[in-house]
Amino acid sequence: MLWNQGLAEELGWEGSPASHPEQLQALAGNQPLPSSQPVATVYAGHQFGQYNPQLGDGRATLLGEWLTPSGDRFDVQLKGAGPTAYSRGGDGRSPIGPVIREYVVSEAMHALGVPTSRALAAVSTGEPVVRNRIEPGAILTRVASSHLRIGTIQYFAMTRGGDEVGTLVDYAVSRHFADHIARGDLPANNAAVTLLDGVCAHFARLVSHWQVLGFVHGVLNTDNALLCGQTIDYGPCAFMDHFDPQACFSSIDRQGRYAWPNQPGIMHWNLAVLAECLLPLIDDDEQRSKETAQQLIDQFPARFHAHHQQWLAAKLGLDRITEADGALIQRFHDIMAAERLDMTLAFRWLTEIAGDSLDDSPLPELFAAPASLIDWSGEWQDRRALNRGEADAITQAMRATNPTVIPRNHLVQRAIDLAEQGQLEWIDALVERSAAPFEWRPGDEEWARPPSEDERVTRTFCGT
Repeated sequence: MLWNQGLAEELGWEGSPASHPEQLQALAGNQPLPSSQPVATVYAGHQFGQYNPQLGDGRATLLGEWLTPSGDRFDVQLKGAGPTAYSRGGDGRSPIGPVIREYVVSEAMHALGVPTSRALAAVSTGEPVVRNRIEPGAILTRVASSHLRIGTIQYFAMTRGGDEVGTLVDYAVSRHFADHIARGDLPANNAAVTLLDGVCAHFARLVSHWQVLGFVHGVLNTDNALLCGQTIDYGPCAFMDHFDPQACFSSIDRQGRYAWPNQPGIMHWNLAVLAECLLPLIDDDEQRSKETAQQLIDQFPARFHAHHQQWLAAKLGLDRITEADGALIQRFHDIMAAERLDMTLAFRWLTEIAGDSLDDSPLPELFAAPASLIDWSGEWQDRRALNRGEADAITQAMRATNPTVIPRNHLVQRAIDLAEQGQLEWIDALVERSAAPFEWRPGDEEWARPPSEDERVTRTFCGT
């Protein structure tokens, strides 16, 4: 069993499964927690662009809502605990591989500052799960601000013809957007407007962070898009090693619909689907409703661009990004692509140069800058000389946005392989190291290195 003691303390969770057998039984799906009334939730969704009128939690069970000592509200959910009303003939179980992937990657994403669901526990069931082969089974305990999705809205708006969608929207707004103020040029005191505006803001911020980290989600269906703006469902996700402007890892994404460069556009498309569901609630007048919704979703590109530019400026050690900087930044990305440079280490190489700390880090053992990058860095340093503001603060921002360690695909695969053998010590070490991703530590030559050719992961799988 893997247990996230840090998250447990944040939740105000008393005890642990190791010392409380009833907790272990609950997290293994064998009995409910006290006061819990487990349910499987229903939703619909566009999967690879095709509408499915009813999906739902086929292998997930919501244990309930959890209030922390500070009053924050979370959903606690089991994944892989057995069949539900929405399993569609499946066994509702999970192999250990997807459980370990989500445990490792979601906790690393949290440490990187990316809004995400989190992993509280991973419990081996001791029972085999049959997929393409016989695999050990496991259950993940997942914590999220909520599991309300665009697909949840779709089910009530499209499958149920609008039945109770207003009640759902009111609840979502009260839970996630109570402090959100609709834009001044839009109708006030309208829950649907508030929801659409708030989700737009969440999605723009979230996907911009994915892009600058080289994170590829893999299945951005509308049922995997949480209204609260957290990353969820880590099935075929992956991080780039070498920079590939067309990166796509998911084995089921044969057309590249959800490839790295397409993620902003897909999230914009998902937002438009949400807007369509909300039209009857935005305004009684159909034309005014469409105009208001269009005005809201049209904010997405500008919001994404603003966040993306802020991230890029911080990662490149610039005070801001001007129009004149575009060519310089494009050349950097072109060099990374042409030379197949490791994306994470290339940005960190710039960070060490900016701080005059290259020789004091293990980076020279991990990354060799080609002549083209060294030549480009001269132009980059000239641009940095034009920065306005305190140089040390800008360099510190670089250190706080360019990680040394990410959950690299070969590390995640090794964690899965070890978990299948019942070996968890190394996985605990990986999760612990990933909790401080922006600093160097002794031994990082192993944690931070790119994969060798025989370790490289080019395809990832959902594991359902």
